[in-house]
Amino acid sequence: MRNYSSFLKPLLVIFLAMFGALSYAQVSADAGKTLFRNYCASCHSKDMKKKMTGPALGGAEERWGDYAPEDLYAWIRNSQALIASGHPRANELWNEWGTVMTAFPNLTDDEIGSILSYINCMDDGSCVPKKDDPNTTVGAVEAKGTPKWLYGLLLALLAGLALVLARVISNLNVISEKKINPNAVVDRKSILDILTSKGIIGFVLFAFVLLGGYTTVNNAVSLGRQQGYAPEQPIKFSHETHAGLNKIDCQYCHDGARRSKHSVIPATNTCMNCHKAINYGSEYGSAEITKIYVSAGFDPAAGKYIENYDDMSEADIEKLYKEWIRKSNAENDEKLAAASAETLNDIADDQWEEIVKSLTNDEKESVKGPIEWVRIHNLPDHVYFNHAQHVTVGKVECQTCHGQVEEMEVVQQMAPLSMGWCINCHRQTDVKFKDNAYYSAYEDYHKELKSGDRSNVKVADIGGLECQKCHY
Repeated sequence: MRNYSSFLKPLLVIFLAMFGALSYAQVSADAGKTLFRNYCASCHSKDMKKKMTGPALGGAEERWGDYAPEDLYAWIRNSQALIASGHPRANELWNEWGTVMTAFPNLTDDEIGSILSYINCMDDGSCVPKKDDPNTTVGAVEAKGTPKWLYGLLLALLAGLALVLARVISNLNVISEKKINPNAVVDRKSILDILTSKGIIGFVLFAFVLLGGYTTVNNAVSLGRQQGYAPEQPIKFSHETHAGLNKIDCQYCHDGARRSKHSVIPATNTCMNCHKAINYGSEYGSAEITKIYVSAGFDPAAGKYIENYDDMSEADIEKLYKEWIRKSNAENDEKLAAASAETLNDIADDQWEEIVKSLTNDEKESVKGPIEWVRIHNLPDHVYFNHAQHVTVGKVECQTCHGQVEEMEVVQQMAPLSMGWCINCHRQTDVKFKDNAYYSAYEDYHKELKSGDRSNVKVADIGGLECQKCHY
């Protein structure tokens, strides 16, 4: 038998060293970014400076003072337990906010440390690259965890070790056979024989089935859950301008939220309620608002809808709106007031090209008709969610699930939309019983609240954790 010990010993030492490096949890802002998105982003602003459902997290460690880090870690794992213990800082936060923080008992010290590291670097700007740096992406965090190439090297090392061990076992079998029968002729298995053996083929098939099953289940669980997803829309609609600056209520546009399962995407005529009068934007001029006019068939120059617009040719539509674009820019932009006809024509050509690109696609060849917005929130078909139940009956603020939309130039999916996230909300949210006729049938709860035997009623108390509430 060949002596493999001289080769195996250093191989095992390297393997153990690499395994130790991979299994050793590290505190890093990169890991904290993912953890923050999964556990914190639904209630806390990602810039660490604005207040949302929960306080701005920038400087949190400093505000905990001498109580950090042990008591701060305990707060993150179970805030209600720390409040119940009479902890002064915990009760100070509770009195200020009165919001039940989700408990995260399974977070390790390293994971909490990574979250705090990410909070600190976002707060001081050290992990937000400059916008003019072509080598970085805004919002990226410097990776400090295990490099990916190390995983590939470990995989190759394990495969090599498996082949060496298989070869050793083959040689041991030969030696064993020779001891039993010295005259026996025993063939040594080659590497090809080992790789094509039933055991190896069976293991590979099992690994493929396991990987395929994991991938299928993981993709199914992640369906519709795209936290941070902020697609480019056909019209550069700014929620910051409309909901923030101009204070337009969410339900003015998404009026279905108060009366139906769906919040509904507003029809173009909802936009036209305001944009019959407002025909030039503060940031994009005529470029984006004209898309609304083209979609609806509204002539802004005449101030009325175009008769028989559906029968109008694309060439005539182009001519009409290019004329409007030239006129609108010359009248509303001081820099273009004295511009040449050639300059205005170039602007009209560029804007019309963008209008056609935004309002048409492979399935919709005409600029006429509804604007095809890109959906951001999309729950799986087996999940039932009713906006009216939450908005009208439960009095839940839109920002609870959608974040501070009034501060978003481009809307994104803020919440993780996981089942655990929904269940935690039902466990922690108080039902608004007062002056709410919908809950008048719960006489016992009303009596207990009135007598002081009960301080609140959670959604879970009225069946909010029953499977059939969301899956039927």
